Amino acid sequence: MQSESARRKEGFGLTIQVRLVSDLAKSQAYYRDVLGCKVDGWGHAERGGMIVILQQAASSDDVRPNAASKKRPDYPTEWEGPDYGWDTFIHVNWNELEPLVEEVRLNGGNIAVEPFLGTHGNLEFKNAYIKDPDGYTLVLGAMRESLR
Repeated sequence: MQSESARRKEGFGLTIQVRLVSDLAKSQAYYRDVLGCKVDGWGHAERGGMIVILQQAASSDDVRPNAASKKRPDYPTEWEGPDYGWDTFIHVNWNELEPLVEEVRLNGGNIAVEPFLGTHGNLEFKNAYIKDPDGYTLVLGAMRESLR
């Protein structure tokens, strides 16, 4: 018989991504100067609810942005998955997505995919993709109930 503590599920806390980078100083500068993050000596890059720990890769072979995932026809809506690999998905407010993209662009960032719209059932989404110096894709994404 399972004990009470074995049956109870404790909650997970804040989850932080760890990212291996080819040039730690360059990545720290990018996350600070282009993305507007607070960056500390540990390599933590933080802005709002986004936190990434940047760590120097031992080899350039260790820097591996995600590839695009296989399309899935069994999602609960008509969407079958992203067309590009995602490394970080950052939820943003609907009306803040374009200003954030412009901020990153003005700071010298690489906007890999300009803002675009899509639907998930009765929801609509708006995404834009940013590439960091190592090719990691940060997706800015907003969602709301469809206005149609």
